[in-house]
Amino acid sequence: MLKNEYIPKVVPHPGETLAEKLDEMGMGPKEFAIRSGKPEKTITAILKGDSAITPDMAVQFEYATKIPAHFWMNRQLGYDEYLARIKYQKVLGESAEWVRHFPFADMVKKGWLKPANTDTEKIAELLSFFGFAHYMAWNDYYLNQELKVVFRISLAHAHEPHAVSAFIRRGELQAEPLKAAMYSEKRFREILPDIKQIMADHPTDFFQRLHEICLSAGVKVVHTPCLPKAPINGTTRWINDAPLIQLSGRYKRNDVFWFTFFHEAGHILLHGKKEVFVESSEYQKINEIQENEADVFAVKWTLSEEEESEIAKHLPLTTQNIFAYAQTYKTHPAMIIGRFQHKGYINHSWGREFIIPVKLD
Repeated sequence: MLKNEYIPKVVPHPGETLAEKLDEMGMGPKEFAIRSGKPEKTITAILKGDSAITPDMAVQFEYATKIPAHFWMNRQLGYDEYLARIKYQKVLGESAEWVRHFPFADMVKKGWLKPANTDTEKIAELLSFFGFAHYMAWNDYYLNQELKVVFRISLAHAHEPHAVSAFIRRGELQAEPLKAAMYSEKRFREILPDIKQIMADHPTDFFQRLHEICLSAGVKVVHTPCLPKAPINGTTRWINDAPLIQLSGRYKRNDVFWFTFFHEAGHILLHGKKEVFVESSEYQKINEIQENEADVFAVKWTLSEEEESEIAKHLPLTTQNIFAYAQTYKTHPAMIIGRFQHKGYINHSWGREFIIPVKLD
């Protein structure tokens, strides 16, 4: 339903209007049938609401009633739409159980959906959000891989497929209005050192800079906050031959944010256009080889294994040498701290002052 569109609760059959006009003209069904060149039983069926006015009839009625054909066609069209919407209410009713699986309140809170009170209103909001006419279309799209010729995605094994699908869809909607250059792999590879420098400096406007430089290479980057039950760091997919990187800012740490970005960039440069990559623990098992390849790519651009090994030779870390290593390897101190915490070289409580909180909401 279009925004602010008025849908009347009851729409009369055009036969009621015809009956009123015949009364006004003092004419019965038999005479009108003769004047309009239609069988009497056809006119009677229309007057009873059992038959529709066709375009041919509308033209003939125009001459017999002096009322334009488009008037009769509009009346019939309005009535047909009314019946279709009544029928569709039954479809919406069948979706009541489906809608309960979504974190609707959180989606409203984030401004993704409009507030709704009844199940019917919630279903209509969700179907509009996804661009589907029926909840079974959601099943086919996200669970049954009906569009695997175009791209591959299946949330059939996800713990919370509904919340995950909402996160993915939100990213698509955010990307739609963005104007990007035509994608160039060469250009994207060329700007990676510049992006690494943004990572190393991590200015207050880091996301805007990342967003703009990626658009110059034809890559769209959006931030989508996490939903409950959808613990996703990021996603990558291609839409109309343009790559989209969707970042959640989960954990709100700059080391996690940048590693995730370069991980997603790895998917773009290393893997096919038909794949949809969702970065969370449950999905890494599904595409384990490709996820490992993307991890290796991210390691290379944030703090390479060779650089990590060289730093590890000179433990323990100090405030002074952390900054020196970061400057030498053109990375951010948080990338070193995060990596060494992850590898168990240092305690997770040490070095927190080097990690910058990421606030994108």
